[in-house]
Amino acid sequence: MADTLNDKEPSMTTANDTKSNSSFAPHLLRAAPVEAKGYMDFSEAALKNPDGAIEPKYRELIAIAVALTTQCEMCLESHVAAAHAVGASREEIAETTFITAALRAGGAFAHGMKALRMLDDISE
Repeated sequence: MADTLNDKEPSMTTANDTKSNSSFAPHLLRAAPVEAKGYMDFSEAALKNPDGAIEPKYRELIAIAVALTTQCEMCLESHVAAAHAVGASREEIAETTFITAALRAGGAFAHGMKALRMLDDISE
């Protein structure tokens, strides 16, 4: 018998439908409760530490940058909402986007140099 929520299977739409996918959260959490608790505790500590040196707005802007880099749509949706709730502006989110884009492009540049070094290594 399938693990269901209220005896009802989450709707099946497309694999990229974040609202549909998020309906599976209770199923995932119940399927690995020890690991889920560890993840949830860690996430809460990293993002919501009230005594941390990084203010909540900047924590959320960092989270947006990571979500943009990993292209996690659910993360992006939740962290944009959280950033807005702690006062992040449209301009701050836009600048975060371009900082992220520059670093991501820089990663390709750095790996391009590594690729040339690898080519030299196998050519010798």
